[in-house]
Amino acid sequence: MNKQLENKLKGLPKTPGVYFHKDKKGEIIYVGKAANLRNRVRQYFQKSRVRDPKTDVLVNEIADIDWMELETELDALFVEAEMIRRYMPRFNILLRDDKSFVYVRIDQKSSYPSVTFTRRPLDDGATYLGPYTSKFTIARALKYLRRVFPYSTHTSRPKRACLQAQIGLCPGLEAGLTSLDDYRKNLNQLIQYLKGNRKTITKQLEKDMKSYSKSAQYEKAAKARNKLFALKNLEKQIIFSDREHLDISKDAGLVELAQLLGLYKVVEPGDAQRTSGVSGSASKAGRQKRVLCIPRRIEGFDISHMSGTDTVASMVVFVNGVPDKSQYRKFKMRSPGNDDFKHMKEVMTRRFSPSNVKKWGLPDLILIDGGKGQVSSALSILNLLSIDLPLIGLAKRFEEIIIPRQSDIATKSQLEVNRLPVNSNALKLLMRIRDESHRFAVSYHSSLKRHRQTASRLEDIPGIGPATRKKLIKEFGSVRGAIQAPDDQLIKVLGITKAKLIKSAKD
Repeated sequence: MNKQLENKLKGLPKTPGVYFHKDKKGEIIYVGKAANLRNRVRQYFQKSRVRDPKTDVLVNEIADIDWMELETELDALFVEAEMIRRYMPRFNILLRDDKSFVYVRIDQKSSYPSVTFTRRPLDDGATYLGPYTSKFTIARALKYLRRVFPYSTHTSRPKRACLQAQIGLCPGLEAGLTSLDDYRKNLNQLIQYLKGNRKTITKQLEKDMKSYSKSAQYEKAAKARNKLFALKNLEKQIIFSDREHLDISKDAGLVELAQLLGLYKVVEPGDAQRTSGVSGSASKAGRQKRVLCIPRRIEGFDISHMSGTDTVASMVVFVNGVPDKSQYRKFKMRSPGNDDFKHMKEVMTRRFSPSNVKKWGLPDLILIDGGKGQVSSALSILNLLSIDLPLIGLAKRFEEIIIPRQSDIATKSQLEVNRLPVNSNALKLLMRIRDESHRFAVSYHSSLKRHRQTASRLEDIPGIGPATRKKLIKEFGSVRGAIQAPDDQLIKVLGITKAKLIKSAKD
């Protein structure tokens, strides 16, 4: 163990967080989480501790460590998953037993909402939370949360109340113990809690409890009070808190990116402490200070189509270097044909329309999946709308970064091309955002394509609307099953008039 590493081990805090093991070249070779950074990281170097051969190999390669202090264990769980996705450390692949990350899926819009786990999030309208690297850990967290926010794990409505409903862990919709509206409100609170909005929920519960008491609704007031007590008791099990306390100045990728793009601003003495997302060195008293502005909100855009059909655009949002799926947006392109430049102009126009700017705000940085042509197209719209925002592109072939050095640049010849080292933290962050925007765009494109291919036969039948099509597919399993269904079954499901319409289409 070198002297530098030995000194760092002495300075480890006792707080939750994420730690990074690095080799001699400074490359991150392992990312882990800890409820107590001091205890967890030191365990690797305890000679008396029994380790498996793979961990021995890891320890022998550790030349340096770094860490990020976080507010809670759940923050550490989430940030660890994101850092592994971003840096892809080779020892995380070797030491992990699971083959992929796990997500919590909550289908609020369903007639019988449930909370389940999945390894493949779909574009199906459900809320996905994650990714998490350990199903055991997040399942344990949900086990405690279920006492506060009862939820169902059934994928279909049971015929009678289950045991969990009888002990208060399931809403019991099938037995009328809870209304669907109240259950959805409860699930929304669970989602907000998992996103880190504990303080907001606590305040709302306190407000509800007082309101119910004043209106003599004592049973509801008691339920709100019990939830408050249960939330406080959670701190004895697994600690949760607000994710906005994440210290983004410790994120190496964000810092390197801000330095690469020259995102600095000059502040007056005393203002630097009040400026959000900035870091800088101290200057002489009474003088202005030049500080680094770390991009807190980054939006990534991509276009997806197949030979000019079902063209869509995606917008993904990374806040503090991690994805915020609740703010993702998708756009179905109105312009026909196979023209990425035209479609990039369209999505920029729609994203930065006055109404959307008012609803979604402005990002600190825009990332375009593409080269000089796509970047120039996006810049031309921003200039037309008089919006001055940092914007860069990332071309897939050689991972080239396209950077306009002046806000009024909009031509290919005036764009600067950069190539960063493959182990650059900034490049890995940009690739992570670019790949996520591509995944989201392809997912939406595939959904439109699948709908067009499967639903076209029923859509061509006059008198058969969306509700009838949905009813047919639900009853017969597919469009083909509905078309080939016997006449008597069609009459039973739709009645004689509409069954005749389907029959005429068969003929």
